[in-house]
Amino acid sequence: MKFRDCSPYTYANILKALRVFYRDYLGKPEIIEGFKFPNRPFKPKKIPSKNELQEFYKFLKEPLAKAIFLIYATTGLRRKEVLSLKIGDVDFEKRMIIPEKDSSRTKMSWITFYNDEAEEALREYLGSFDALEKNRNLFPISEAYFKKRCKAFERKTGIRITPQILREWFACEMGRLGVPDRYVDAFCGRVPGSVLARHYTDFSPEKLKEIYDKANLKVLS
Repeated sequence: MKFRDCSPYTYANILKALRVFYRDYLGKPEIIEGFKFPNRPFKPKKIPSKNELQEFYKFLKEPLAKAIFLIYATTGLRRKEVLSLKIGDVDFEKRMIIPEKDSSRTKMSWITFYNDEAEEALREYLGSFDALEKNRNLFPISEAYFKKRCKAFERKTGIRITPQILREWFACEMGRLGVPDRYVDAFCGRVPGSVLARHYTDFSPEKLKEIYDKANLKVLS
């Protein structure tokens, strides 16, 4: 098959498209039984250093951009979760966020927190936390707003920053600070709801805040 000259990623994507076509549109799943997907070579992910994140922070000009960056870096939230946050999803007194549930069955959210650096950035962006409209979006911008600044920074420095990379940095940094994997997974919304229900005491908001605060996560220092 001439497609075998393609890269493993391209070849696998072609097979996926053919699988959907034959199975779902033609109703002939037997045709795809012999499809063999290529092994994709392992590529270790490049996680930026704290110094590189600090460089990105200095590159950002607007208080809004700085606040979004620090929320991504200190909460472990997904891009969609951050962009869909309402003011009412944030407990400013406890620095706690309860993101809206994702509609996908494979993704869920519990609660997470942000650090004092993000709190200061939010205050600079929002002003007072009092009398804010709870139904208002915390960050009333499109995905392109933050993406544009990430791309400009990459062109200038060669350092790639994305919401997903910041989520991965958060997980790695919390692990380095001694936070057990099960709690990192909880902050990142990777713990099944059934587990949270069975072990509520271990994953209670009070316990998670204790774990988060003890880690003393820092981005800018």
